Order: sequence, then structure tokens, then C-alpha cells
Amino acid sequence: MKTTAFFTRIIGWLTGSRLTVDNSVVKDLDLNRFIGSWYEVARFDHFFERGMSHTKANYVIREDGDIDVINTGIKDGKPKTAKGKAKRTDIPSLFRVSFFGPFYSDYRVLLLDADYRYVLIGSGSDNYLWILSRTPLLSEEAKTKILSEAQRRGYDTDKLIWVKQE
Repeated sequence: MKTTAFFTRIIGWLTGSRLTVDNSVVKDLDLNRFIGSWYEVARFDHFFERGMSHTKANYVIREDGDIDVINTGIKDGKPKTAKGKAKRTDIPSLFRVSFFGPFYSDYRVLLLDADYRYVLIGSGSDNYLWILSRTPLLSEEAKTKILSEAQRRGYDTDKLIWVKQE
């Protein structure tokens, strides 16, 4: 594990990206419970979702074992859809996701509610963070728990954009 962390830091240094957060994944994930629809409750700002509201992600297991990822939302009053693919890895809570041809990025499950009601998602860098929920709104208790975990891991939760879902 230390070797992997070392090489991750070297690659980050060579590519100019830094990892300043703990993006380790949860130990267990039941894919059959995880698949389905999730509302995007909050996210860090990034170009591919900038200005979008009512965002949702839907995950469907494909016949080949990979996962179809269908993201939807509203931008400038018009519905938008992005279709991607997630490859499973040897680690159940780490996927490799692509929306842009052969380019894949880490999709890391950082926190998962025991009843699969909400999840905190990170990536291979500290530039991406999402809070997803099975319902459009989170309880204050769940929100507090998720934000506390994100902060403990070193994420700047003040950068989160709370997504309009109603």
C-alpha cells in the first residue's frame, strides 16, 4: 500500500496535480444495492456540470459486468444527458469512469450510508467531490455527518455547490 501511495504522489507531481485529501474508499460495497438512481445533492464546481440543476445519476449493470452511467440534469431550461461507462476494479468501492472516449477517471466511494441512502464520492484528486442521495433532499443529520466526514478527509466543504432539485 505504501508503494502505491508513493507512486500516486510521484505521478501527481509529474502531472502537476496534487492530492491533499484522504480519498481512501470504504471497505465494503454491495453493487446490487448501489445501482439505481441517485440525486446529486452537492458537488464541487467543474466545467462539465457548471450551471446544471436537477442533476441525477443512474447506474445500470451491463451484461459484461461493467456499469452504464446515465447523468441527467437541466441547463438553461433544457434537459441534458451524459452517458458514460464505469469499469469495476478489484476494489468494490473504486470504479474507473469515462464519459470521454478512452479517458477514465477514478470514482471513489468515500462514505456510504449503511442503508444506501446517501454517499460521498471523490476521485483521484482533490478537485472533485459529490454528495448523492436516493432522495432530492438530505436530512440535517445526514448532511452534518457527510460534511464532517468530508472535512475530516481534508476537503474544503465551503466549495460545495448545493444543487437545486425542486
